[in-house]
Amino acid sequence: MASTIRCDIVSAEAEIFRGEAELIVATGELGELGIAPKHAPLITRLKPGKVVVTLPGGEKLDFAISGGILEVQPQVVTVLADTAVRAEDIDEAAVRAAKEEAERILAGRGEAMEVAEAQAKLAETVAQLQALERLRKNLKH
Repeated sequence: MASTIRCDIVSAEAEIFRGEAELIVATGELGELGIAPKHAPLITRLKPGKVVVTLPGGEKLDFAISGGILEVQPQVVTVLADTAVRAEDIDEAAVRAAKEEAERILAGRGEAMEVAEAQAKLAETVAQLQALERLRKNLKH
């Protein structure tokens, strides 16, 4: 039997996932991190991107996050995400509309605060669209 570690993914709004995992892959500020059982303790910031949880048995759950913190302790990996959504729960039409709106604001170079918000929204929507693409790719296999 493969060893596992508990994984908790939470956002400000809700607990997104709690369960045992064989591997957790997340997008850190300096690149992708792979966390397996018995990983050394660590805390790092996450940028907008993915968190992929490999369950015992090999099934993979794909999440899109807008940034946050990853904490690894001996018995648990915690992802404290600003926002997090499972790939299968993403509303593609709404995400594409939000992406277009962010791109419109950036193209018009509005107020500095509006541009910063648009950049953050664009990063979040791109992460969600990438999660949808990974989900579609996995469904084909």
